[in-house]
Amino acid sequence: MHGLYLAADEGGGAALDQVAIMSAIAGVVSLGLGLIAYLHRTRRITWLQTFADAAGRLFKRPAWVALPMLLFTTTILTAMLGFIWDVSLHIGRGRDEGPLANPAHYFILFGLFFLFIGGVLAMILPREEAGTAPGSQSGRIPVKITRTWYAPTGGILIAAAGLYALIGFPLDDVWHRIFGQDVTLWGPTHLMLIGGAGLSLLAIILLDWEGSAAPRLKRTEDGNLEPEDESLAGRRSAMVWFGRAMTAAGLVIGVSVYQVEFDFGVQQFRAVFHPMLMLAAGTFALVVARLLVGRGTALFAVAAAAIIREIIAWLVWGPLEAPHSVFPLYLGIAIIVEVLGLTPLARHRLWFGTVAGLLAGTVGFFAERLWVNAVFPIGWHSGFTTEALLMSVPAAIAAGLVGALFAVAVRGEPLPRPAIRRSIMVGFVIVAGLVTANGLSYHTPDLTATMQIAPAPDDDGNTMRTATITLNREIPDDAEWVQLMAWQGGKSDLDGLHIDELRKTGPTTYETTKPFPVGGSWKTLIRVQNGKEMGAVPLYLPADEGIGAAEVRAESDQPYGFQQELKILQRERKDDSPALAFGLASLVVLACTLAFIWLLSWGAVRVNRALREQAAEAVAVPHADATASASARRG
Repeated sequence: MHGLYLAADEGGGAALDQVAIMSAIAGVVSLGLGLIAYLHRTRRITWLQTFADAAGRLFKRPAWVALPMLLFTTTILTAMLGFIWDVSLHIGRGRDEGPLANPAHYFILFGLFFLFIGGVLAMILPREEAGTAPGSQSGRIPVKITRTWYAPTGGILIAAAGLYALIGFPLDDVWHRIFGQDVTLWGPTHLMLIGGAGLSLLAIILLDWEGSAAPRLKRTEDGNLEPEDESLAGRRSAMVWFGRAMTAAGLVIGVSVYQVEFDFGVQQFRAVFHPMLMLAAGTFALVVARLLVGRGTALFAVAAAAIIREIIAWLVWGPLEAPHSVFPLYLGIAIIVEVLGLTPLARHRLWFGTVAGLLAGTVGFFAERLWVNAVFPIGWHSGFTTEALLMSVPAAIAAGLVGALFAVAVRGEPLPRPAIRRSIMVGFVIVAGLVTANGLSYHTPDLTATMQIAPAPDDDGNTMRTATITLNREIPDDAEWVQLMAWQGGKSDLDGLHIDELRKTGPTTYETTKPFPVGGSWKTLIRVQNGKEMGAVPLYLPADEGIGAAEVRAESDQPYGFQQELKILQRERKDDSPALAFGLASLVVLACTLAFIWLLSWGAVRVNRALREQAAEAVAVPHADATASASARRG
């Protein structure tokens, strides 16, 4: 869906003038950021520190935590709006004339640039002060950049998340030049774009808790710095709780971005992916929320996430006039996690995550299905329940276990031995790989369809038809979908998207329940998915000079064989691209993703060490005071 790039004469690669403009903008932003960093660290400007100090007083965090968090809140919401709008535009109107021709791209770029800037600010804000040890202004676990520059670990991770996402833009252009446009959310470079933004929530959580462990300093009347005697209640104020609970809501949204094709009802891969992705994402995010922030946070997080997603969906559908999306609710999983949190199991974090995953993958499946079948364009039919559970249960357990491990690290509790930690992470990657491989396993059905197509009254200038479809064999009633879909129809009363679940009128016959559009820019097809059978028949595809494709129009009383659906939905992809090159390019993207996950794991272990040092000091100080008092009494 994120078809960002279109050359003037082919469906791949941006026009070079637009590439030059975007490169120039990136260069100017980078130079400006570098100049601010230099001026701040050489004390030639004071406004940045003043602004950061004010944010620190508001959020009760060090300045190098508070200002990036304030910036992050704005930018991640901006990027999310741009992302949903962009997906919606490409569903409703097709590809655009280039990266600068789509208004949603500006929101995405703004959000990702400022995500990167927020991380850099966290890195450059701490400065060495007279009378303090090197690196003491950057928390307990600073990373030495130069002899006099120490950066917080969380800042490095946020900057890396933004950079990881931004790198996806030029790589996406290269990808499309080689392989053509893969008009789907799940294109490898598209996953880099959305993955960097989504996983940045973990980086901001790490920065927040790293800041909570940092020694708090105050300036005395003579200008020196000394430790501040701040009560624990001050650090756990309502503002801190609210900020962390909203971050948990952001995490719920962030890990849900991989499901957005299902939110619109134009998923291009098998239906079993939907429950697996939903249950794994919900388990991970809500286990983290409950264990980190406390009782009630899981329910708060799903409520806040639903409100944010509905506001964005309304803005895209209403004022911006693009197709509407729905969203996962996660209420069933939230209730499971909250109830489980009231049991003694909550004190045994890894077991808590494991059991939460097991219950989410089973009980949660049926609870979430109520919401999905009520509001989603394509529900969870009974035919795929067994396979969906076989995929969802291990994925949810692995996600719950990783979420619990992350929470243990961030809370500063003793971590399992390195061998156990690595086994959990490797097991998660293996489970994710296996269920993904199974989900990608399908074949084109040996089916033919014969249509009786009849005129219908036009709608807002769209040429409309109705149809009766006869298949050459019967499809089970519990198939995942037997539908007619039309998309990319442009701006109209139909919003460029039309989905119709076909009505079965006989063992092999179906009929449309409402008129469907043909003509213009609409792409209309009949889709069938039954288990691992997945295919489609085009009813109408417009001529497309950009990719050298002729018009396709189905006629009555003519048998048409089902085709591989991706060849219709991803019409712009190049058929002559070497399969080996595609596989190698995908492996490069996978390696980048695994490296980023490793970097987050490294950061979590470092933050854990900082929090454990803080806890040890909190125990040692009262003990030392008690010893001194006892000595005084003996004296």
